Amino acid sequence: MYIAVNPKLPMRDKSITQDFYVGLLGFKTLGSGNFPEYLMLEKDQIELHFFLFRDLDPQENYGQVYIRTQDIQSLYQNFLNKHIPIHPNGPLQLKPWGQMEFSILDPDLNLLTFGERIT
Repeated sequence: MYIAVNPKLPMRDKSITQDFYVGLLGFKTLGSGNFPEYLMLEKDQIELHFFLFRDLDPQENYGQVYIRTQDIQSLYQNFLNKHIPIHPNGPLQLKPWGQMEFSILDPDLNLLTFGERIT
């Protein structure tokens, strides 16, 4: 039986990744955080894991994660208030598949798409 999925995304610099997710997005470090090449973060009911990839070319990074949310309009407004850049192709919009979605990029250009079922 499956009970959870925890995406693993590449990061070039642990402190920059941690500052972005903890400082801007409100995640918390999971566990001791004492692993120099690995980072685990949590917020509400989700976990994101990151592995060190110093040679990552962000322009060639296809890391993506889809995060289901509640009250997406408030979340979107909160991101705007914090001046978190919204992906140029990902403003808040209702998609044909019945999801209200928006997207951002982290410092390594991992795509984070937030979505809430509307229909």
